[in-house]
Amino acid sequence: MRVFVAFIAFAASFALAAPPTESAYKTKEEVYSPHGWIKQGKPSPDHFISLRIGLPQPNFPSLEKHLYEVSDPEHEHYGQYLSKEEVEALVAPHAESLDSINEWLNSFGIYETDLTRSPAKDWIMVALPVSLVEEMLDTTYYVWEHVASGDRLVRTTSYRLPAHLHGHIEMIQPTTMFGRFKTQRSTIFNIEEVPTKLLKSASEVGTIVADKATNVVVDASCNTTITISCLQQLYNAVGYIPSNNKRNSIGITGYLEQFANIQDLQSFFADQRPDALNSSFTFLSVKDGLNSQNLSDAGAEANLDVQFAFGISHPIPLSVRPYGDWLDFVLGLKNPPLTISTSYGDDEQTVPESFARRVCADLAQLGARGVSVMFSSGDSGVGDGVSDPTRPTECISNDGKNTTKFLPAFPASVTTVGGTTHIPEVAVARGTFFSGGGFSEYFPRPLYQEKAVKAYLNALPKGTYKGLFNPYAYPDVSAQSDRYRIFLSGSPVLIGGTSASSPAFTGFVALLNDARFKAGLGPLGFLNPLLYALNGAGFNDITIGNNAGCGTIGFNATKGWDPGKPFLYVKDSEIRY
Repeated sequence: MRVFVAFIAFAASFALAAPPTESAYKTKEEVYSPHGWIKQGKPSPDHFISLRIGLPQPNFPSLEKHLYEVSDPEHEHYGQYLSKEEVEALVAPHAESLDSINEWLNSFGIYETDLTRSPAKDWIMVALPVSLVEEMLDTTYYVWEHVASGDRLVRTTSYRLPAHLHGHIEMIQPTTMFGRFKTQRSTIFNIEEVPTKLLKSASEVGTIVADKATNVVVDASCNTTITISCLQQLYNAVGYIPSNNKRNSIGITGYLEQFANIQDLQSFFADQRPDALNSSFTFLSVKDGLNSQNLSDAGAEANLDVQFAFGISHPIPLSVRPYGDWLDFVLGLKNPPLTISTSYGDDEQTVPESFARRVCADLAQLGARGVSVMFSSGDSGVGDGVSDPTRPTECISNDGKNTTKFLPAFPASVTTVGGTTHIPEVAVARGTFFSGGGFSEYFPRPLYQEKAVKAYLNALPKGTYKGLFNPYAYPDVSAQSDRYRIFLSGSPVLIGGTSASSPAFTGFVALLNDARFKAGLGPLGFLNPLLYALNGAGFNDITIGNNAGCGTIGFNATKGWDPGKPFLYVKDSEIRY
């Protein structure tokens, strides 16, 4: 009897330990809904979802190694960028992954003609009704509403996949991603109308010493209105004449029905850059994106980006790419723009870590090919831009504990551009508008940041903001971001935010690339290793201001690097890189 019972127990344990069948589903990802989102009901079963299926990139460590070598000015391989084909070979998935996923899709009646693949075949895109997606992912989608904005998304907080596919699929989105990819122009920053001709008061006549260390002098009017001339004076580019080298180029991304108006661009040129009159940008549509030229449809964000990026760098060619999956599009180009600016982003906690890491891996492909990518740092300081500890905070952790936590922006792993104001420059802190800056929760601090960021953290009083942040820091640089004079729907206006500083900085990077081409060198590519290797040389050091948020004053600007980094000061001795 005992022998029989023991045999039954052994058999039962063996059955429980048996490997799952290919049809057994296991949870792939599960998240908490971010603070401020509420469930509103079920979507229509016929509602279509455009899925992105990310396949593993088994050779990505080799690509990452190449990226750091070609971006490190002290490395023998500096500037020896990879070709499109070489990069794609390093991120291509294994054939086994392709076959396994194809078999799974086929079982649901989804075939090759229904799919779109990325250039390296590491992404699969397919549009499907939510009822079918729920069956494929063993989940339930709901309509979620963002209380503060009224935005609605169809999302789930968890999904499952067959066990045998977990090693062949990194993630599927949109499932657990609640990011809204909002513009980084501060919503409290009103667009101010200004006279067609600037009227300078007596206090605006003359000049100001912008930086005692470099003896840079700028027009006094730059303290009330930022123009192309102001930026050229402030960042030592007066008199530099770029060439129309076809190797050089700038790309601006556009989203959220933001249209760049050509008539406004011509008015801007007539006002600030008359030598550029009758030139324009090339519009490249992504996923049927439009660029309406009705003057009433002109977008403040799009006009700002185009007018200042092109105004600074003219006649370097400029292209605008709106909407859709622009990374797929740009990675598929044989010759992508060498400098790209994006003035949009998300709160990091609304982006699942798996997806955030994958986006950064895609951006790494551009860096390995010699492309410099800039993103605005955001306009909410270390979180919500609110310094008053008695006011309700949006800085709530997304881990079910609902503790106070700084809210870093995403993506901050490329070259992130913060904001300064006034002359001499200080970190932006106007009303509740603060330049974004802080520390990522997802990414470890890279080696190139180690010396600068560690020195800053060591100087902080012990225990400052304990538990509120991790030590991967941003932004990497900053530039003027307040009171930019642009043309919008036929009229001059003033506008601000880190949405201004990113395209402006990008314009100067294009000038540096031009100088390198004239010297027989290649483009700068991924900038961060170079920026930190300079160890402050070539920078205006901003030591006044802070980036408040989450009921705190945030981080103070101080000597050397801080989460409100100074802007690159263009001078011949630094162009050697």
